[in-house]
Amino acid sequence: MSRLVFATNNQYKTNEVRTLLEGQYEVLNLTDIGCTTDIPETADTFAGNAELKSSFVSENFNLDCFADDSGLEVEALNNEPGIFSARYAGERGDAANMALVLRKMEGVTNRKARFRTVISLIRDKERFLFEGVIHGTLREAPAGTNGFGYDPIFEPEGYTHTFAEMELSQKNKISHRALAMQQLIAFLKSQAAEL
Repeated sequence: MSRLVFATNNQYKTNEVRTLLEGQYEVLNLTDIGCTTDIPETADTFAGNAELKSSFVSENFNLDCFADDSGLEVEALNNEPGIFSARYAGERGDAANMALVLRKMEGVTNRKARFRTVISLIRDKERFLFEGVIHGTLREAPAGTNGFGYDPIFEPEGYTHTFAEMELSQKNKISHRALAMQQLIAFLKSQAAEL
């Protein structure tokens, strides 16, 4: 089975992706390969940050790697928190970040938001990008205990539950990361077929 490094320390994200690639690839994360560096995310786009992370692993560990950068974009907040989603409140903390978004959205009737994921893959020194977007609305209060990040306040279009109220198996079919991963998986399968 081919090995791929997912440039993350986030166990929730690792588990999501391992489930999506089960039986096809052995997915390792930064902890698994002994990478303890806090890889800087200094780009001004999701794609740029994803490429910084995948490049770091590829160059320093000589392994095929993919990395994602994801975030919540709220229409009424000029697409904030965007690339700052993980540290919107000044530090990495899901509860503080979610509370800040809800505070800024108090009294705002336009609740439109979207989650965006961009994946950067480096395979055999070649670079590829994949993107997934899911539209929805922001709840006024958190609901559900599954997931992470802003999942408790994001209700995807066409559903009556937040991401945090869904089973992981359901979220994995429709999430922004799942949509980007589906593109990545289709690409990896097409590459394998050509070998």
